[in-house]
Amino acid sequence: MSDVLADYPQLDVIAVGAHPDDVEIACGGTLAKLVRQGYSVGIIDLTDGEPTPKSPGPEVRLTEAQRAAETLGAQKRVTMDLPNRRLFDGFEARVALAREFRKYRPKVVIGFGDKTPLASPDHWQAMQITDAAIFYSRLTKWDEHFDALPVHAISAQLYFRLAFEPQTLEGFPSHFTVDISETLDKKIASIRCYETQFPPEKAYVFDRIRGAALLAGAASGFQAGEVFVSARPLGTADMMRMVLGF
Repeated sequence: MSDVLADYPQLDVIAVGAHPDDVEIACGGTLAKLVRQGYSVGIIDLTDGEPTPKSPGPEVRLTEAQRAAETLGAQKRVTMDLPNRRLFDGFEARVALAREFRKYRPKVVIGFGDKTPLASPDHWQAMQITDAAIFYSRLTKWDEHFDALPVHAISAQLYFRLAFEPQTLEGFPSHFTVDISETLDKKIASIRCYETQFPPEKAYVFDRIRGAALLAGAASGFQAGEVFVSARPLGTADMMRMVLGF
């Protein structure tokens, strides 16, 4: 291993959100399940999510985020210093995220897959930043932007939707559902860590998130599920294993 990577453990999966709590709401059950299965999982928040109405400041929100990551079992959480509410896709943001990918060398990256109408426009910008950073991570002959970090090619990219959004994304052929029946409660517990975002008057949010997971799971024969889209069509060398879930 290159000396420059000695302080950065390799992760199997990184989930990218615009703000702390995005990842938990979108795919917290899947991340907790991956941890149970022995995979190393990381979370990257592009912003600290501040300011927000009920939070006294970034330190509190960061503490909540760390507790949520620990609840899911994530091995690493990185909070970048891009600006909340003013997050825009641009060269510097792309390179900054690509640096994190080069540090932690994930096999799979999961992130936003579409606009979220009536929600933060940061989500759409986060998708574009993530798409570009995955590409930038593997580009050679660009060392001046990456502080001697070696190139890293990410094997697979997946898109998520927030639990409040429709379960499918138009234009993508490869939707699939992860069974989170055993980790739904852990997902909800991780979201509850954000007391500044979900005070008692917003307790209805937890029922909505649980209901969305139950609906997604039922469509695939599970008690609870989370839906993802592969950026490329999925394929298999073993049709029976895939369709029967061996």
